[in-house]
Amino acid sequence: MVAQLCRDPVRVQVPASSANIGPAFDSAALAFDIVDDLVAMITDDDGVLIEVAGAGADSVPLDGSHLVARSMVLGFAAMDAHPSGFILRCDNAIPHGRGLGSSAAAIVGGLALARALVVEGDTLLPDSMLLQIAKSMESHPDNISAALYGGLTFAWTDESGVAGHIRLDLHPAIRPVIAVPESGLPTADARATLPLEVAFDDAAFNVARSALLLHALTAEPDHLMEATTDRLHQNCRRPMYGPSLDLVGALRDNGVPAVISGAGPSVLALASVPNMDLVAVLAGANWQVRPVQVAGHGVRTVPIGA
Repeated sequence: MVAQLCRDPVRVQVPASSANIGPAFDSAALAFDIVDDLVAMITDDDGVLIEVAGAGADSVPLDGSHLVARSMVLGFAAMDAHPSGFILRCDNAIPHGRGLGSSAAAIVGGLALARALVVEGDTLLPDSMLLQIAKSMESHPDNISAALYGGLTFAWTDESGVAGHIRLDLHPAIRPVIAVPESGLPTADARATLPLEVAFDDAAFNVARSALLLHALTAEPDHLMEATTDRLHQNCRRPMYGPSLDLVGALRDNGVPAVISGAGPSVLALASVPNMDLVAVLAGANWQVRPVQVAGHGVRTVPIGA
């Protein structure tokens, strides 16, 4: 049975996220209170009409190849919904190419828009199905899980390719701070520098720290310095974001657990309250430094005009 479309405009907000958090490559992520605000409406005209403000406004495509539009089309197809076209407006606060989950937010946001534009969309496209579609577009489920569910997530893909996740609450003593450089780095370029094989000792090192990381983030933050060490991916990318790793090193030398955010080049510091200003001092003038709150929820539908 063909799904029925909603004719009123809908609006969703979807959070930024920081993945990896040191050793938990492609699995751990934190959602932040930086959100992209997306509005869409079904039209009787063929095709899509897209308007973008904020981050990426001068660089993203304004046709059907736009990532939010592409994910909307996949979402409609999954629900057997067939709109002639739609209007899409994106007001983006998540920086692009900085390792803060902008592509995951676009994918999850587009799927959520499609769901909201279909009668009984929550039934036709539940979160579990939305996660699988999003993972098919992103290939790894870390940022996607954080964008969809909020909070602290650990995600995986089983041997049949199905993504799963757990959602946890960050320990209240941890105060995340992000440092965002002026220039970005395409995620595909960052991933291209990774080796096809890793040493057994390095893999074992990261497995142990990933297990400790979950405990440190939720129960004992005193272990965060050791829990955020990594041998798999950060140093492999040094030629692409040397200044970012220099900042990570400076922060860690001063007692602040710090890591590359996602694929970089932003830096995530898991600071205590007295150390928040230190991040800005060590980063210097060429970085935008800000404390962030962990988003208590993932993508959500909000009223128009709210």
